[in-house]
Amino acid sequence: MIIGVAGRNGAGKGEFVQFLETRSFTVLSLSQAIRRELADRGLRESRERMIETGREMRRKAGPGALAQSLVKQLLPDRNYAIDSIRHPVEVEILRNHAEAMGHPFHLVWVDADLAVRFERMLARGRPGDPQTVAELEALEKRERGSDDPNAQQLDAVEAAAGFRLTNDADLEAFQNQIQSWVGAHLAFSRPDWDEYFMGIARVVASRSNCVKRKVAAVVTADKRIISTGYNGTPRGTTNCNEGGCARCNDLAAGGTRLDECLCSHAEENAITQAAYHGVSLKGGTIYTTFSPCLQCTKMIINAGLGEVIYQSDYPLGSTSLDLLDEAGVKRRQIQHG
Repeated sequence: MIIGVAGRNGAGKGEFVQFLETRSFTVLSLSQAIRRELADRGLRESRERMIETGREMRRKAGPGALAQSLVKQLLPDRNYAIDSIRHPVEVEILRNHAEAMGHPFHLVWVDADLAVRFERMLARGRPGDPQTVAELEALEKRERGSDDPNAQQLDAVEAAAGFRLTNDADLEAFQNQIQSWVGAHLAFSRPDWDEYFMGIARVVASRSNCVKRKVAAVVTADKRIISTGYNGTPRGTTNCNEGGCARCNDLAAGGTRLDECLCSHAEENAITQAAYHGVSLKGGTIYTTFSPCLQCTKMIINAGLGEVIYQSDYPLGSTSLDLLDEAGVKRRQIQHG
């Protein structure tokens, strides 16, 4: 999951993300890009400089500049807590990116009473923090909203938050709130076996050297991979993408000049690789990104494979599917994603 954290000064955003970091969340901050910019300019960090530099960066690259830079760091195999969200466009970018990764995105607004927040800010003694309540109120008025679309828009961020935590009590009470909230919203999902093996097949396809189409096959038995193959010219010959197959490099029309094609198909390579290493495929399942051609279908049947699971229809594949049915080989089509 990806948790965005926003709130007023001294409300406890830092405590929130620190708590998650100790629970194996990866913590990132939109402010890091601003800090790097200040460091590159040789300027000392202060709240005023952070605000003005952030506005300048948004003005140059758009209001989502900080978020666009940060999402490049996000990986699909971990949980994230993202701090310093101060503009609704940043929320939109983070949410869209999380959804594209298949992760839930939650924006949490952390708040506390003004007097409590001011006392915390005095206690932490951070350079540039307001020294009076009036200074704090003036600062937050600037941060709440502006006619400048590149300025901070905290009121709009607060309105976009789906959850709110109030941090007026002690640290233990706040941590208990966080623990309860995270526990209630943890989402866990993983691909089923078909999605898993077909996803691996798509990665295998990226190794194909065929210039016309990248195809791959993965053979499994007892939920483990026993062979893989992708389409391309035979072992020890010039790769298709280096000119090894004249038919493919001429972009011949589909179904024509097949007798000239030097590329082996993915299923063919998966089966012959198993034979090369002395691995039996009897009773196994072959996952392939396209339904098999007739030649590969005959190899599948004679290799003793028990099931074909494919993603896309091969343009000339209807006869092959009929032959699989006649031979008693199970077949299923699954959709990408």
